[in-house]
Amino acid sequence: IPSSVTSIGDYAFYGCSGLTSLTIPSGVTSIGYYAFEGCRGLTSLTIPSSVTSIGWGAFEGCSGLKSLTILSGVTSIGNYAFAGCSGLTSLTLPSSVTSIGDSAFDGCSGLTSLTIPSSVTSIGDYAFYGCSGLTSLTIPSGVTSIGYYAFEGCRGLTSLTIPSSVTSI
Repeated sequence: IPSSVTSIGDYAFYGCSGLTSLTIPSGVTSIGYYAFEGCRGLTSLTIPSSVTSIGWGAFEGCSGLKSLTILSGVTSIGNYAFAGCSGLTSLTLPSSVTSIGDSAFDGCSGLTSLTIPSSVTSIGDYAFYGCSGLTSLTIPSGVTSIGYYAFEGCRGLTSLTIPSSVTSI
C-alpha cells in the first residue's frame, strides 16, 4: 500500500486469501468495513497510530493472524473487526481505545492473554464470544457497560473481575 493512501475503503482486499504480508502506511486514518475480511494467509499485522477507527469486519476471518499490534490512536474497534481470528494468542489494546464493538473478537479461540485498558468504557454484545482459550480477565474500572453474551463460550475462563463501575451487564 503506497504511503500516499489515507484510508482503506470498504471491501478493498475482501477475500484475498493469498495475501500473506501487509504494511499499513502511517498516513492511513481509517480502515473500512470488511477491508481485509477472509485474508486467511495474513499472519502478522501492525495497525499504525494514525489509524483512529477499524471498521466492521475489517479483519474478520483472518484465521492465520498470529501477531496483532494495535498502536495508540485507535479509539474504536468496530463490530466483527477481528471475529474468527482464531490464530491470535495474545492481545494488548492501547489506552486510546474507548469502545469494543459487538462480536469484535468473536471466535478468537486461540486468545489466551488479553489486556483491556482503563480507557475502555463499553464492551459490546458477543465481544469475546467463543474465546475459549481465555483463562482470566480483569475488566478495568472505566467500563460501565458489558453487552449481552460478551463472554459466552469462554469455557476456559476461571477468573473474571468486574468492577463496581459496571452498571449494565
